[in-house]
Amino acid sequence: MRLNSPHINIITKACMKASRSLIRDFGEIEKLQVSTKGPGDFVSSADKRTEKIIIQELQKAHPDYGIITEESGIINRDNIKNRWIIDPIDGTMNFLNGIPQFAISVGYEENNEIKCGVIFDPIKNEMFFAEKGNGAYLNNTRIRVSNKKKLEDSLIVTGGPKHKSAVKEKIFSEFIKISKVVHAPIRKFGSAALDIAYVACGRFDGYWQRELNYWDIAAGIIILKEAGGFIDFFEQDEKAPLKKNILASNSNIHNQLGELIIKKY
Repeated sequence: MRLNSPHINIITKACMKASRSLIRDFGEIEKLQVSTKGPGDFVSSADKRTEKIIIQELQKAHPDYGIITEESGIINRDNIKNRWIIDPIDGTMNFLNGIPQFAISVGYEENNEIKCGVIFDPIKNEMFFAEKGNGAYLNNTRIRVSNKKKLEDSLIVTGGPKHKSAVKEKIFSEFIKISKVVHAPIRKFGSAALDIAYVACGRFDGYWQRELNYWDIAAGIIILKEAGGFIDFFEQDEKAPLKKNILASNSNIHNQLGELIIKKY
């Protein structure tokens, strides 16, 4: 059993506690498919319940830290040096439809740099975590990105586009470009956090997606980097700093994938 840092321990404890409520809520989804209230209202409540538990646990340890969350927005705005970045249910549509592919994602940011992060899949009981300089882990096993060398042999995953996306055609164009190169069909699993975690542990070789929120990927950034992966943020809108376009992969195929998506390549 490896010894984790205080921040990792705090996040892990918060995720584990919140996951118990989340699993109970997930068990109710099937019943809600035929209810008059509808599952959408319930999922919103589940998001808020999960987020509340996480925030309570994190604030017990560091009440002065800033927080950026999907549901509550920004808390403790005065502290921009130390911040928790929280997505209580990444993969909400999967959760809503009873699909067991979603995760809790929590990152810790210090001076605008992600220092550590945890992505927890409560259904599979898989805890991905990393801290700067200390490697990346799945539960207590060290993980590394794949060593796939050719894009054509790689397994690529993506997400989106959203219904009212302004860049929908661009996303479809990228999908077609990459599909013409890779042999295996591109995957779409519906959880950005888990997609990045799966690249970090070598299940996927590369990932790209536009119009993500910072809380979707904050924990994944450090996990992938510590697993030896490469990340690029591209076409950043300076007016929307919490919106991100991301390319993530192992080092071997990064430029090959980037040539199809990012102008600088």
